[in-house]
Amino acid sequence: MKLEGVRVLDLSLFLPGPHLTTMMGDHGAEIIKIEPPGEGEPVRHVGYRAGGQSVWFRNIARGKHSIVLDLKSRAGRDAFLALADQADVVVEAFRPGVVTRLGIDYDAVSARNPRIVYASIAAFGQSGPLKMRPAHDIGMEALAGVLSLNLDRSGRPVHPHMPIADITGSMMALAGVLMALLRREKTGRGDYVDISMHDATLSWLPNATGSVFAENRPPVVPEERSWGGHSFYNIYDTADGRQIVLCAVEHKFVNNLLAAVGRADLIAMAHQPPGPAHAPVKAALADIFRTRTRDEWERWMQDHDVCLAPVLDLHEAFHHPQAAAREMLIRDAEGNLHIGNPIKFRHEPARINPALPGYGEHTEAVLARLAPGHRARD
Repeated sequence: MKLEGVRVLDLSLFLPGPHLTTMMGDHGAEIIKIEPPGEGEPVRHVGYRAGGQSVWFRNIARGKHSIVLDLKSRAGRDAFLALADQADVVVEAFRPGVVTRLGIDYDAVSARNPRIVYASIAAFGQSGPLKMRPAHDIGMEALAGVLSLNLDRSGRPVHPHMPIADITGSMMALAGVLMALLRREKTGRGDYVDISMHDATLSWLPNATGSVFAENRPPVVPEERSWGGHSFYNIYDTADGRQIVLCAVEHKFVNNLLAAVGRADLIAMAHQPPGPAHAPVKAALADIFRTRTRDEWERWMQDHDVCLAPVLDLHEAFHHPQAAAREMLIRDAEGNLHIGNPIKFRHEPARINPALPGYGEHTEAVLARLAPGHRARD
């Protein structure tokens, strides 16, 4: 497996850091999850449960080792530093300054282990005027301008329903960690990876910044191509009260669909720039799509080269044949469900270990690797 032999100390909680280390663990890295005394990882106790475990916890803790360290104690700090001597990667997601106060920051670790790759994931990173501001996903989406793009019919921002800042932060941190590990092969030295989830969210907007960069103004959301301004990048109701989407504006797809539904007269209009000029096309398509059910339209598209997709609910999406074919829904031997790993290799594919660690289950075994002076449990 690609990351076999890589040892990761994961101090992070909730979603961005644990998601990152789950991706690494599925590809062979050893993940040592360091939980705080008391309740441990908070998501052990959050949300829906199946098989005696939180579904959220099941999807961010599989295959990991759990140890409990009190990092505020000298013994806990010393044990962590001794573990870091034997590690390749450290991941932490405290507020800036916390690891320095605890004496386990990059400078402290790298002085002992120059090969360490140390990733800090924070809402706003380690610098800037907002670095100490507490925030979860929706706050960073608000400050990154993303929430202003996700509007209801009245023009009011609504919940995006997907933790964009959390997951972009996770993916950028994964990229940074792997880059640093790759570079270490040539230099022999690790590095410090400073990830801001706010930065990561901004970086995912290259197709959204046209009016901002070209005309020094915010976008008029309902008139922009990606958010409803184009008739062929839009959501339409169907006869059964469900929805389909048109999801491509290339001329061939526009031409194919309008010809197939007998409205070739709208082709020239549908090739106009996004905005009010598309209103007549939208109205015509709305009437057309209300003549069949969602699933009838999906069957219809099989015989036509058009970009059309049904709007699935989340249950339908995870149980779709495409998700099954790509192993994105995994059922373990006990019948519990897991999200699959999206990073597919032809050689050495991911191998998901569905076992979940009990709180502190591996403390003694992991600390037993250390010198005798560091073996005591806090």
